[in-house]
Amino acid sequence: MHSLFDTVQAGDLQLANRIVMAPLTRNRAPDAIPTPLMAEYYTQRATAGLLISEATAISQQGQGYADVPGLYGTEQLDGWKRVTEAVHDQGGKIVVQLWHVGRVSHNELQPGGGQPVAPSAITAKTRTVLMRDGAPAFVATSEPRALDAGELPDIVHTYQAAARNAVETAGFDGIEIHAANGYLLDQFLKNGSNHRTDDYGGSIRNRARLVLEVTRAIADSIGGGRTGIRLSPVTPANDAFDSDPQPLFDYVLRQLAKLDLAYIHIIEGATGGAREMPERPFDYAELKASYRAAGGKGAWMVNNRYYPAKAEQAVKDGADLVAFGKPFIANPDLVARLRTHAALNQPDQATFYGGGAAGYTDYEELSA
Repeated sequence: MHSLFDTVQAGDLQLANRIVMAPLTRNRAPDAIPTPLMAEYYTQRATAGLLISEATAISQQGQGYADVPGLYGTEQLDGWKRVTEAVHDQGGKIVVQLWHVGRVSHNELQPGGGQPVAPSAITAKTRTVLMRDGAPAFVATSEPRALDAGELPDIVHTYQAAARNAVETAGFDGIEIHAANGYLLDQFLKNGSNHRTDDYGGSIRNRARLVLEVTRAIADSIGGGRTGIRLSPVTPANDAFDSDPQPLFDYVLRQLAKLDLAYIHIIEGATGGAREMPERPFDYAELKASYRAAGGKGAWMVNNRYYPAKAEQAVKDGADLVAFGKPFIANPDLVARLRTHAALNQPDQATFYGGGAAGYTDYEELSA
């Protein structure tokens, strides 16, 4: 029987413990360029078995929020290289989460002020973040345009190039594909946002086509053992929903099982909210069983409100990794606090998005 503090292999990644820092958007990368302050932030948290970076745009088209980092320019890659080198100097492991937001964007953030893109021209009932007078402001997303089928190969290639640049140039240990939370790949998966009638819409197989093409392309480029994927079957985040998610995600996991991925990262319930959703029932044990029965060997990562006792029980029950989000914001030494059963600092929500060191790198550590 394992514990949170045991080592674990996730594909090609040998991890010192089973505690993962979940991706957390913090909006502290002006011009989409990672800063030295970001290097300090990640280095403080390098005792996690694995750090997953904040979501990082694969292109300007894929950007949906102000001051989030990117992977599509030389300065961005150089900025991330400073982050990965600092983490590695502390013995940590870090992967970057590859992000295309799709329709969850605003004209101001798009190339030439154009429309965001989506599987179908359906505006998301959600908000995004723009900077107004140096402060974050929540605004409604803009009306998107539907992607033409002829544009999709280029999006696959852009994901692949971002993954290769992340590993070969920026020095990440691997990548995580963000296919959750109502962003582009999740928009294609779910029939609430995908009303297409071509080969990328309609049936489960068609709606899953893009995410599987992206994952295969990345695994072929950098190796499945350095590739993870994040999925959120029932979260309502960013107006995401599917009328029958169980067969959809069971199918996706059976296909992913063939790719020898490092890990599968599953958000259980509503992202950052309720774990149990009676209006959206879902069997996560069945999902995992579908993946294992199809030959999937990747580490199984669980996420959503796994506070200490529940996290330890999850590992005893068979989870390979447990992702922590908000606890890592306020507790850079979360691993030590979990090990010693120390009290946790509470995060200052007013500093979550945008700003400087306050509420970012200035939380008190046990050794301080």
